[in-house]
Amino acid sequence: MNFSIAAIINRLLAPRRELSCSWFLWRRLTARLRERGRDESRESGAFLLGYADANGVARISDFVLYDDLDPHSLDTGIIRFDGKYFGRLWAMCRERGLTVVADVHVHPGDSGQSNSDRAYPMVSQAGHLALILPRFARKPIQHDDIGIYRYLGGGAWHTVPRIQRRQFFNIGF
Repeated sequence: MNFSIAAIINRLLAPRRELSCSWFLWRRLTARLRERGRDESRESGAFLLGYADANGVARISDFVLYDDLDPHSLDTGIIRFDGKYFGRLWAMCRERGLTVVADVHVHPGDSGQSNSDRAYPMVSQAGHLALILPRFARKPIQHDDIGIYRYLGGGAWHTVPRIQRRQFFNIGF
């Protein structure tokens, strides 16, 4: 019989989700989103970098804020990311040995997708995940309030229902 007590404990305490992030990184990310939102006066966002396995299970291990790549992406109050800056993002991923596993941005109200969010995904590859944080990521951010959307391609999206969000996205270990 081949088993590991550490692996069993880890599965019980931090079961595999489709997407996961350490609480420490999540806190740092949300603080930076609030900071870049300039006291809730504009939207902000980031590309979430990490690792994904063959089954599509992804772990966030780093992030790059939109305006660190495109200095004018937040100037209008809503996000307008210039595609010419994707080259910088892909270079960063290569240097760090990571991939873009999702993106996140904040909304002033709830975490529903806007028409522009649906029409213009940040990464238009089928399977890409987009997260939306309500109330400019103001604390406390309730897990169930995080909007989670999977791009299916061809302008179609799947919305992870509120009741399934905790099982889909783990913020913990």
